[in-house]
Amino acid sequence: MDKETSLNNYNHIISLLDRKNLNLSGVKKIESFDDSEFIMDTVMGFLVVNGTGLELVKMDSMQGNVTIKGMINSMVYMEDNKTAKKENSIFNRLFK
Repeated sequence: MDKETSLNNYNHIISLLDRKNLNLSGVKKIESFDDSEFIMDTVMGFLVVNGTGLELVKMDSMQGNVTIKGMINSMVYMEDNKTAKKENSIFNRLFK
């Protein structure tokens, strides 16, 4: 059984404690991150976490678990990252 198949069998759980400690399960991949934004591919779609002073505390890629600390301001699910980029391209906006 490959990693992709095993991750799809996991639940996607978000646990936020005092807006400072975020625990996630069902994370396939962290696309990018810095101290103000994390973009993650989860079993339920792309998740963007915004905040200040964000740090990756723990990442278990085999189990799909991620722990982030810092002040969490928002969490938003996006459409597929590739689809979102394609829809927002200059040519698609010009030729609608």
